[in-house]
Amino acid sequence: MIDVTKLKFLIGQWLANITRRLQNNFYLYLAALLTLFVLLDASLLHVGENMRQKAFDFMMRSRVVVQPPDKDIVIIDINEASLAAMAEEYGRWPWPRQVFGEFVQNIEAQNPQAVVFDILFSDADIYNPDSDAYFNEVIAESRNTFFPFLRLPEEYDALSEITAAMVPAIKPAPYVEASADATIAMVLPHFQAAIDSGRLGTHNIYPDPDGIVREYRLYRDDYGWRIPSLPLTVATNLDLAPPEDERFLINWRGKPFSYQYASFSDVMHDMSSRKKTRPQDEFTGKIVIIGSTAPSLFDLKATAMAKNHPGVEILATAIDNVKHGDTMKVWRGAAPYVLVSLMLIWLTAAAFYTRVDRDKLIKLFSFSQVGLLAISYIAINLTNAYFDFTGPITWAVIYFSVAKIYALATDRALQRWLAFGVKADAAGTHVLIMPVLVESKEPLGDAILKKLKRRIELASRTPSNIDTLRSTQGGIWGLFGDMVVVSWTYSETKEDYAEKAHADAQQLGRQLPEIISSLGLPTETSVRYTMHDGVLQAASPAANQWRTLFAQSIIKLEHTEAGEPN
Repeated sequence: MIDVTKLKFLIGQWLANITRRLQNNFYLYLAALLTLFVLLDASLLHVGENMRQKAFDFMMRSRVVVQPPDKDIVIIDINEASLAAMAEEYGRWPWPRQVFGEFVQNIEAQNPQAVVFDILFSDADIYNPDSDAYFNEVIAESRNTFFPFLRLPEEYDALSEITAAMVPAIKPAPYVEASADATIAMVLPHFQAAIDSGRLGTHNIYPDPDGIVREYRLYRDDYGWRIPSLPLTVATNLDLAPPEDERFLINWRGKPFSYQYASFSDVMHDMSSRKKTRPQDEFTGKIVIIGSTAPSLFDLKATAMAKNHPGVEILATAIDNVKHGDTMKVWRGAAPYVLVSLMLIWLTAAAFYTRVDRDKLIKLFSFSQVGLLAISYIAINLTNAYFDFTGPITWAVIYFSVAKIYALATDRALQRWLAFGVKADAAGTHVLIMPVLVESKEPLGDAILKKLKRRIELASRTPSNIDTLRSTQGGIWGLFGDMVVVSWTYSETKEDYAEKAHADAQQLGRQLPEIISSLGLPTETSVRYTMHDGVLQAASPAANQWRTLFAQSIIKLEHTEAGEPN
């Protein structure tokens, strides 16, 4: 059966030995190891770099300052109510194209800026050829209607018979030689007038690997040809200044149905009525987008704002972003992720390595990480920039957690080793105890004692254990006064270490007046210290021997004058 106590002792002894060997270099080794992991992740795994997604979703949903939807963008909604209302006269969806031809003719009488279809008219209506012909004539006469086409996956390009030159909306990409013979797999509108107009653009939506839509692809360059999206084509024809980035984070205007909506059936019914009930300038100067929010037409996507976001409103938001030039900016790529991650890791490593006060370090680290998140949140509210600190903060937290566990574990292991660490077969462990008594009119208090302990830690060149006693403690311990007890332990076979420990103690004694002065204590404050050597024998309990050695050092201290070691 495993002896748990012995196992704990062995682990504690091992950690104590590791601590004595590594000293504070462990924190540098840990930082170097995490640096390697960050570089590996940035080049191959991309886990941390993509951690921005969930944080971006949360911040977008939790924004206090949200840019309102453009009032000049109106969505004509083919909702479930419209499908039901139109079914009696036109049958089930899809309706004859004559319906849309009449709609376009009537709405253009109000002089809208643009009429944008989010409907892919890909096939001929073999039962209503005249209806198709009528719609094609309406499109040919229109100067502000826009139509989508679908870019299929690249693996189908070799099977396609469509070249880029056959689509006027597709132009040669800048700085690249276009391939005239390359075929591109896409589904174009059935109507030649729509193709000839050049007012075409893709309405593809590309979710992230987790299925969430966060970005919009403004264009794509294939075989030297630039294939525009519908928002880019609209912006170009309206003489707007679209962004140059190929894709952008969508600056959402709120939850679904934030834009101005009008039911298709209601608008159509009013247009065909003699007695008009809707304003006759309702769509004047507007960008009118015709699409569907009906669940039965399956144009719902998961976005950063909702699980079911209408595709037509995603298109409206993209057009809105491009129109106002307020797409979300994010510092992409591995470089910023690596730089910020390494900066946080090595700053934290420097704090541990230089033995910054642990309580202060915890507060400083916590505030710094919260501060970075606050900067990101404030920026996403007040600007169009998203600073992604999620991955770097995660690496910093991993480093801090491991380093803190190591620091606590080695502290406890060292204490356990000091009390119980004499091996049964050891000839003896030598101990050098240096009690330092600070005598002042007023108690030093926790803050001053912490500073004193910190100064002694920085002055010590060899591994030592430092403890404090306060004169404000209750009971008999208060009689000891404000005291710092420094102790070194070493095997009798380690003569070189013994010399270093004694030299360290003597050097510390010489520096004590300067250390006390740096604390800002009254000038009449005095300090007494002594050095006492002892041996821990394996045959007796170590704890008892430690108490004896401590008592002997205190007695020795009482016969020492201020500033004179004994």
